[in-house]
Amino acid sequence: MPPRDRAAPDIVVEKLRKEYRVAKREPGFAAAFRALFRRRYETVVAVDDISFEIAAGERVGFLGPNGAGKTTTLKMLAGLLHPTSGTCTVSGFTPREREVRFLESVTLVLGQKQQLLWDLPPVDTFELNRAIYQVPQKDFEARVSELTTLLDLGDLVKKPTRELSLGERMKCELVASLIHAPRVLFLDEPTIGLDVTMQATVREFVRTYNERHAATLVLTSHYMDDVLALCPRILVIDKGALSYDGSVEELVQKVRPDKRITARFATNVERVDLERFGTIVTHEPTRAVVSVPQDELASRAQAMLASLPIRDFEVVSAPLEEVLAELFARTRAARSSAPAGTGEPAP
Repeated sequence: MPPRDRAAPDIVVEKLRKEYRVAKREPGFAAAFRALFRRRYETVVAVDDISFEIAAGERVGFLGPNGAGKTTTLKMLAGLLHPTSGTCTVSGFTPREREVRFLESVTLVLGQKQQLLWDLPPVDTFELNRAIYQVPQKDFEARVSELTTLLDLGDLVKKPTRELSLGERMKCELVASLIHAPRVLFLDEPTIGLDVTMQATVREFVRTYNERHAATLVLTSHYMDDVLALCPRILVIDKGALSYDGSVEELVQKVRPDKRITARFATNVERVDLERFGTIVTHEPTRAVVSVPQDELASRAQAMLASLPIRDFEVVSAPLEEVLAELFARTRAARSSAPAGTGEPAP
C-alpha cells in the first residue's frame, strides 16, 4: 500500500447524492391487487448533495437522527452503494470501483450486524479474514496479539461465538475488522447495546488504534459520550443534508451559548427562590439546574452562593443532545421557509 500524503485530504466528498425509487400503495387487499398491474413510485432522497473533506488520521463524528442518511453515506464511502450523483474519494480511490487496494485500506463496522460465525470461535473468523486479505502469517499473529491484548480478550477468542456476551462479540468484531490493518475506519454505532463499562473499553481501544496507526476514523453514534471522547470534529446531517461541520465547542457556542449551573443544597430550596437567577431547567428540593446567560455567569453564580444554602456547585454547557435537537429545529425551519426549488433559506 503506497504511503499517504498527510498534507492532502484522506476523504473528499463533493455534492454526494443518493436517491431511492420506492413503490407506494394504500393498505388493503384491493390496493395490493391493483399494485400487481400498476405500481406507483416516489423518489426518496437519502443523501442530499453533501460535501466535506477529512484529513488523514483525523477522528470525525458523523451525527444525525435516525434516517438522516448517516449509514447510507458510510456505505457509499465504503463502496457498498453507488451514489446517484456527485463524487467521493477515499485515500485516492473511488469507492464504487472497489479496487483491491481500496478494499485492503478500509473497514466498515456496523454495530447491528456481525461477521462472526455463530457456531465457531472468533479465532476462526480471524483466520478466514487473514486468508481473504492475504495477510502474511507473521503479520497476522502480531496483529491478533496486539488487538486481543488491547481489548483484554484472552482465551475468549477460542470460545464459540454463541457463548459470548454482546460486549465480547463486539470486541471480537473489531479485531476481525482490523486484521488487514486498514487505514480508514468507518464505525457505525460500534457501542450500541453495550453497558457503560464496555462502551468505555471500546472507546479507549478505538482511540489507541487511531493514535498508534494514524488511522482515519469516521464514527456514527447515538451515544454522545462516544463522540465527546473521540471526535474533536463533528459533521451533522439531517434529512440527507449537511447541517454543521466543526468542533463540538463551536456548535455549543453557536446554538446554546448559555451555561447550566447545577446546585445541590444543604436544606430544601423552593422553586420560587431560584427564579431570579435564571431559567430553571430542573428542580428538586435539594437539587436544581439553572440556565443563565454566559456573559452573566459570574455575577449570578456569586449571587446564588451568597443567598442559597449551596453544598455542591457545578457549571457546564448544555448537553450535546439538546444542542443537536435545537440545531435540527433551526435547519428544518430554514428549509421550510426557503423559496421553492432553491434549497436555501428565504432572505
